[in-house]
Amino acid sequence: MEIVFVRHAEPEWVRDKLNVDNPPLTARGFEQASLLGKWAANEHFDEVFVSPLVRTQQTAAPILEALGMELVIDPWLEEIRNPIWHGTPEEKAIEAYKSEKAKPSHERWGGLEGGEAVSDFVQRINVGVSLFLEEHGLVRAETDLPIWQKTETFRPDTRILLVAHAGTSSVSICHMLGFPPTPWEWERLVIGHATVNRLELFEIGDGMTFGLSQLSGNEHLPKELRTY
Repeated sequence: MEIVFVRHAEPEWVRDKLNVDNPPLTARGFEQASLLGKWAANEHFDEVFVSPLVRTQQTAAPILEALGMELVIDPWLEEIRNPIWHGTPEEKAIEAYKSEKAKPSHERWGGLEGGEAVSDFVQRINVGVSLFLEEHGLVRAETDLPIWQKTETFRPDTRILLVAHAGTSSVSICHMLGFPPTPWEWERLVIGHATVNRLELFEIGDGMTFGLSQLSGNEHLPKELRTY
């Protein structure tokens, strides 16, 4: 089994110096998404799931067209919920993120004021990815190591594409690999816009576990379109 996370293309977080909530893609983002479509034309996936947010759906559109597949939204892929800043000056978000990064490490679990706590987000994604894997025939073994057991619904040759976000992808990847969570998964796993991140399942003596075979793959993007 292979699970591929693709991060959305570049979003328009600021327009006319004002913050934008649930933003669409920038012009450059649409170029990145188009190149993901060309990348997908050389791939095969049995299933594709997309985050409910605008930037992921716009990124997924050329991918789905290339694959000849329909849009399927999976709510658990939604990114961490930011404070409602829509229409406020861009400096408000800049200062909030600057203050957040200046906090002592243990205080960062609370997240941005008015937004989803990072601790709640990590728990939400860990539950989401665990249920998703269970639906695809994998349940976590009762051990402190990241071992999964196969169920009757497991299909070893399945290839799944998840069009998501830096946060949801990095938290999911860390959970699947068995990394203890931190409040800065976005910085720990640096995942660029419109990049490819692959996990492959392999057998060990008492079950199955995941290996990260590609992180932030951007070979399909020219250097001028590689953004973060």
